[in-house]
Amino acid sequence: MEQTPKIEPDNTAVRTALWRALHVLTDDKPYIIEDKIGYDLIKPEKDWQERPDMKYTKRLRASIVARARFVEDIVKEQIAKDVRQYVLLGAGLDSFAQRNTESSLQVDIYEIDQPNTLAWKEQKLIENGYKTHDNLHFVPVDFETSSWWTELLNKGFDIHKKAVVSCTGVTLYLTKDAIIDTLQKMTSLASGSTIAIAFYLPLEQLDEEDKPLMEMSIKGAAASGTPFISFYPVDEIVKLAEEIGLKEIQTVSTKDMTEKYFKDRTDQLVPASGEFFLVART
Repeated sequence: MEQTPKIEPDNTAVRTALWRALHVLTDDKPYIIEDKIGYDLIKPEKDWQERPDMKYTKRLRASIVARARFVEDIVKEQIAKDVRQYVLLGAGLDSFAQRNTESSLQVDIYEIDQPNTLAWKEQKLIENGYKTHDNLHFVPVDFETSSWWTELLNKGFDIHKKAVVSCTGVTLYLTKDAIIDTLQKMTSLASGSTIAIAFYLPLEQLDEEDKPLMEMSIKGAAASGTPFISFYPVDEIVKLAEEIGLKEIQTVSTKDMTEKYFKDRTDQLVPASGEFFLVART
């Protein structure tokens, strides 16, 4: 009798969720973001905190919690302005819908990711007693063979209503043509929609202490069959966004994140350099 293939989430999605949990378990208060839901779903092995990717990556952990908080601040601000659609491109094990029930019940949430990751996540949420309300839409996409935009529309997304779109941890894996196509799709959103997309600086523009870890990450990603493809200087992404027709373009750097969320901490928690956000409107 043939066995049913085991459904497993993407390794990167798992690692990111565990970093968010590790922040709550090991870093000092005040927490940048308080999120242990992914950890509860994963139920990692007993000594998971001793894994090299957990033990020696404090600055990366800080970056992950900073970007999660940054995106959620934008989303909550837009919901308060009556935006009623939230799209997460590369949702992974994001838990906004479960942690922010008051906000999330006011908005249709579309979580876009690989089919296995979303199927596993939905199954684990149900097993752990989380309600998946009708306004939470899982949008499984095989990015190699199908269009995330088409699948999003098929799930009922309304291009005539304003939306807020986040995209983190995705552009590293996309070709320049795919990034341009993604940004062009954003211009089809209703006027006044907001997008927040994370990009990654070239290795030579990172702080010296972050270069060895990024070099290791690049090698690891290549070895696992999901190589990092795209690194861009800030001015190149801004120019691209301007040419495509996005408006009110801003960029947010690691230094901006540090100033915004990490001032006066007692645990020397500081985000790694290398990631920056493009924030714009349609």
